[in-house]
Amino acid sequence: MFETLTDTLEGFFSKMRGRPRLTEKSIKEGLREVRLALLEADVHYRVVKDFIERVTEKAIGEEVIKGVNPAQQIVKIVHDEIEALMGPVDSRIPMRQDGPTVLMLCGLQGSGKTTTAAKLALHIRRNYSARPIMAAADVRRPAAIDQLETLGREINVPVVSDRGADALMVAMKARFEAAEKEMGPVILDTAGRLHIDDEMMGELREMKSRVNPDQIYLVADAMTGQDAVNSALEFNRQLEFDGIILTKLDGDARGGAALSIKAVTGKPVKFVGLGEKLDRFEEFHPDRMADRILGMGDVVGLVEKAQEAIEDEDARELEERLRKAKFDLEDFRKQIQMVKRMGPLREIMGHLPFIGSKLDQLDFDESQVNKVEAIINSMTPRERERPEIINSSRRVRIAEGSGTDPVMVNQLLKQFKQMKKVMRKMSRGNVEAFADALPPGFDQMAGPPPGTRRRGGKKRK
Repeated sequence: MFETLTDTLEGFFSKMRGRPRLTEKSIKEGLREVRLALLEADVHYRVVKDFIERVTEKAIGEEVIKGVNPAQQIVKIVHDEIEALMGPVDSRIPMRQDGPTVLMLCGLQGSGKTTTAAKLALHIRRNYSARPIMAAADVRRPAAIDQLETLGREINVPVVSDRGADALMVAMKARFEAAEKEMGPVILDTAGRLHIDDEMMGELREMKSRVNPDQIYLVADAMTGQDAVNSALEFNRQLEFDGIILTKLDGDARGGAALSIKAVTGKPVKFVGLGEKLDRFEEFHPDRMADRILGMGDVVGLVEKAQEAIEDEDARELEERLRKAKFDLEDFRKQIQMVKRMGPLREIMGHLPFIGSKLDQLDFDESQVNKVEAIINSMTPRERERPEIINSSRRVRIAEGSGTDPVMVNQLLKQFKQMKKVMRKMSRGNVEAFADALPPGFDQMAGPPPGTRRRGGKKRK
């Protein structure tokens, strides 16, 4: 996401490098490109105007701190302003103590409300130790009730529905059932329209008045850019919601909605949907999003993904086997599966500093990882444990079973053998062993750490 804007900002920062001072002329010339990039990213024109003015005001006349070049200073200013544009955000959901909390979802048809209801329910169950319940209050869209019931079965969350009742009755029934069974919160999936109309808003206002939800979230499609911002403005004027859930953010290369919607409506983006899978749902962090826009990655988010996807016991077992140099192809297969549980590899790499914004320039084929896993799956347990027994006939059998060819099987075995050699030397637990495992000439190029020996040389004093 935000590829074009990230590239433009990186170009602007590179122009600032090497300058002894941030002058008004150089800043305004660079920010002219940034302004165009923001407008091309479908950021609201008023937001762009205010953003450029604030950055210019803060940057002009800034003295260069010793040891910090102008580009680093302007990065800090731009980062802080982008973060301020989207924040502050409190993604916590306030839970009632005297009965079930009611969360109402609203938005246009096609924004992803029904799927978001299930994603939100799963998020709440995992992070609040609660027992959510969903209400199929969208009685207008064909198959909306069926869709929510199917999603409910998939994540094991109960769904209250009544095909013969109106939306208000379904919402009231869900609230009563949640109170009776001591469950909650209640998540209301309401009907959307292709556009905002009086009938739609009247129905939502009546539901708000009668059901009295604790929080109202607008579900907006990030890929619609300014349309999402304009509809959010109208929803807030007539309904006054509490926060925004941006869906399809992973498919939004421009980022106009994410950068504009808080500034225009005054309401924060609380959650974002990333992809179709029900676990692709995250709290929105303006500081992390600013990092990603500036090409700095999101390491904290990556660690959190790892913590959610990888069991502590699996991690400890893998660490122990690595330390004892007992890592085999079965361990490698488990490691691949752990990483895949974190989400698409492209998305994982998008969290890495200076790599996420360059993914389109990399020769990156995610299907190769699936082929590697298929090859290992086609091996017997003994072959995974002792890959050295795999001869030419076994390679042919493994290739046929995995839908690949013997050359690819051979490549995997050769690379794994090299990797094991490095691991074996690293398991000795000293720097010298690690230096021996490096490619020839690498240690001479980098220079040895203090107190270590060069190959064939004397110990450094």
